[in-house]
This record gives sequence, structure tokens and C-alpha cells, in this order.
Amino acid sequence: MKGVTRFEKKGKLSPRFIGPFEILSRVGQVAYKLALPPSLSVVHPVFHVSMLRKYVPDESHVVFLDSVELGPDLSFEEKPIAILNKQVWKLRTKEIASVKVQWKHCSIGEATWETESDMHARYPQLF
Repeated sequence: MKGVTRFEKKGKLSPRFIGPFEILSRVGQVAYKLALPPSLSVVHPVFHVSMLRKYVPDESHVVFLDSVELGPDLSFEEKPIAILNKQVWKLRTKEIASVKVQWKHCSIGEATWETESDMHARYPQLF
């Protein structure tokens, strides 16, 4: 496994399953052609059934299209709503101030830890 690159991730901890992707067509008895994004253009789009997993729908995966604001280049940027918590990570030689941020289209359970200096520079209205 040393030096093996799988789906642009290197090493043993590379993802075994990525996706979900739309099935375009059935190829033969046990193979399917998938609609892969342009970032995976080097990967062959036909996969054997044993390499696929059934998609189990989850309520948290639903994104309402009315609330999504796309830019002119079809990019999407999450905006923070509030800072839930502050914490200082102490390393051997330095301290890193972090804040737990709740994002607009995510629940409280999906809040992420970001560095305080980065959030203060990008979103000063939160402080």
C-alpha cells in the first residue's frame, strides 16, 4: 500500500468509498457507468457492482434549493451564523485560539472548529 494514490488521497487512510454519484447506465450484467465530477476525470467511470454501495438517504443531506445562493461562476459559500464556543489549544511551544462556528445551512451538531484569527479576518461582524 505504500505510495498508492486512491482518488487523490495518498496512503493507507485513503477513502474506500466516495460519493454518492448518479448512475448513468447499466453496462453488461454487473457493471454500472457513473456520473463522476471533473476532479475525478482520470478515473474510469465504469464500476463493478461489488465496488458500489447502496445509498441510504439521510434527512441531514437534504439541501433546499431555494435557500442556496449561487455565485455567477456557480460557486457556493457557507456563511457563519454564530460562534458557539471558544477554546485555546495548548501545544508545546504555542497556543492556538479556536472558535466553534455554526454555519447557515448546517445544524448545531455539524458546527466546526476554526482558528479565531482566520474567522476574525474573514468575518469581523461575528466578534
